[in-house]
Amino acid sequence: MFSANFFLSLLVALMISSVSHAERSETVNSEVLLTVSGKIAVKNPKRVAEFDRPMLKRMRRVEFETSTMWTEGVKVFSGVPLIDVLQAIGTDEGTTVIAKAMDGHEVQIPISSLTEAAPIIAYEIDGNELSVRKKGPLWVVYPYDSEDSFQTAVIYSRSIWQLDRLFIK
Repeated sequence: MFSANFFLSLLVALMISSVSHAERSETVNSEVLLTVSGKIAVKNPKRVAEFDRPMLKRMRRVEFETSTMWTEGVKVFSGVPLIDVLQAIGTDEGTTVIAKAMDGHEVQIPISSLTEAAPIIAYEIDGNELSVRKKGPLWVVYPYDSEDSFQTAVIYSRSIWQLDRLFIK
């Protein structure tokens, strides 16, 4: 009566129509700075979530002053909390963020360790956009000077610069 192709076509049509607008990511209009993949709910047709600078800047901004072992003096870092990025794309099933840099270096950050304030994905330092030459365009930064728990080898090792990808595991 009905062919297998008919049912397959019907199934595909139902699957496509069942994807709500909330499950699709916002369209990137400029250079992609951050690509997120893995266990995420909100994604584009390429099955990833992509963020350009304007998209990141529209999210909740956190700014703090801190010194780092990689910069001179106290600097003002501005960016979006990593937890906000994960909440925006739906990572309810994930337990670990694998943050990857442009050069292939990667670190693992347990999602359970994230807070509303730290770490941030910094896109500015002292009011200037981070450049690739100056550890950008994105850098995972903690407010190191604010408490002793941010001054550990583990936290320093998670402070990955030239960040361009996150994989949720």
